[in-house]
Amino acid sequence: MNVVDSSAWLEYFADGPNAGYFAEAIENEEALVVPAITLFEVYKRVFTQRGEEPAWQAVTAMQAGRVVDVNASLALAAARISADHRFTYGGTALS
Repeated sequence: MNVVDSSAWLEYFADGPNAGYFAEAIENEEALVVPAITLFEVYKRVFTQRGEEPAWQAVTAMQAGRVVDVNASLALAAARISADHRFTYGGTALS
C-alpha cells in the first residue's frame, strides 16, 4: 500500500527535482491509496496556480488509485502504525 501526501503529488505533477522519488509509488496504481483530503489539497493548489483544467487533470489522475475517506479512527490507527514502525518523513522519524 502506498499513501502519497499532497506535497509529493504536487512535486510529481510539477516534475520537480524530487518527482522521481515519488514516481514509483504514484505509478503503482494497484497499491496506491489516496486520502480524500489529498484530492482537496492538490485541486486547490493546482487550481490557484494553473487554473481549473489542470486541477481537474490532476485529481483525475489521482483517482486512478483507491480514494479513501479518512475519519478520526483511521487517522489515529495510521498514526499508531507509523509510530510502531518508526516511519519517516523527509528523513525525520515520525514517531
